[in-house]
Amino acid sequence: MIGPFDDFRVLKKMNWLLNIAVGLLIILGIMFIYSACYIDGDQAAEGGIKHRKQMLWAMVGLVAYLTAALYDYRWLGRISWVFYAACLVLLVSVLIGGETIGGARRWLKLPGGVLLQPSELAKLAVIIVLSRELSRLGSGLRRLRLVFLMLLVTAIPMALILVQDLGTTIVFVPIVFAILFVGGARIRVLLLLGGAVCILVMLVLGALFLPAKLGVDEEGQARVTKATFLKDYQRQRIEAFFDPEKYAREAGYSYIQTRIAVGSGGVFGKGFTKGTQNILGFLPRSVAPTDFLFSVIAEETGFVGSVVLLLLFGTVISCGMHVAALAREKMGRLLCVGVVAMFFSHAFINVAMIVGLLPITGLPLPLLSYGGSFMVCTMGALGLIQSVYIRSHRPH
Repeated sequence: MIGPFDDFRVLKKMNWLLNIAVGLLIILGIMFIYSACYIDGDQAAEGGIKHRKQMLWAMVGLVAYLTAALYDYRWLGRISWVFYAACLVLLVSVLIGGETIGGARRWLKLPGGVLLQPSELAKLAVIIVLSRELSRLGSGLRRLRLVFLMLLVTAIPMALILVQDLGTTIVFVPIVFAILFVGGARIRVLLLLGGAVCILVMLVLGALFLPAKLGVDEEGQARVTKATFLKDYQRQRIEAFFDPEKYAREAGYSYIQTRIAVGSGGVFGKGFTKGTQNILGFLPRSVAPTDFLFSVIAEETGFVGSVVLLLLFGTVISCGMHVAALAREKMGRLLCVGVVAMFFSHAFINVAMIVGLLPITGLPLPLLSYGGSFMVCTMGALGLIQSVYIRSHRPH
């Protein structure tokens, strides 16, 4: 291990099944972003260039992917805390002077008008820091004090992101659980943490629904709801999840239309750019290429296309777990597990909210949904899996 970067020839050792699955997902994403902006034989002026922008972000993501693969992941420990601190500074900067889009302040505007979403970088920073520290602790992780120290490292960026975006905050939970579990934390500690999360969720739901059931006046209900720290649109999404028909003209509208789109696709779909829910504008145009892209895919390719898409996601996840099993060092194994947990969480939550199994959270679909920061960070994270794979080859 002479330096952090290896010769380009090591790229021949990459996991090509992972490369193929990632490439197919990106191509499908660009195609259906185009379709999501397709209106009556033409494209809307604003949305018509989104697929072209996604091509650009995919190329930048490819550079991040190859760079991460060339980079020896074992050197990440030297810069992990610097990267973590830089992400905290960026998250604070968003709170101070971030750009507000769609009612949420999540972005920093860089020179040239490029928007950066620091919360995406923060997820990767937490994965790297936890992987590095837990690989050094060894059996020391079985001490409760060290577990809570790792949780504190995660809680700081989570608290900063919670003010901006509840959905992204949720993704940190499975990431931390997966890394702690593989890292050697005691099962009873993980059960304790899982129980605490469940109690917190029940308290929030109770604060939203119980006051009305108990006959508390509207002013009292507002005070209790405010204590949950949920914003109005987040509260409405949760309430609409439990009773979408009641909020059919408000937050429940998206639930109803996305399920209609998925169900109307049938077995084989309506055909590329022929999804009526999308073309006629029933799917919200602002989020059809982003959070609701799976609705467009399901309507146009049907059950068969949706299964193929899920199989591609499954291929990426299984490749990541396979590389984790091959990893020579504990840090490499934990890096792969953390990235897989992040990737799986985004895919599962996005699809579940589209089919009505979870509230709408605003989480994009990995490698498919429109967006620059998410694409580049996801590609960089998957590149780290390739880095572990390249350096895990043993003599036959």
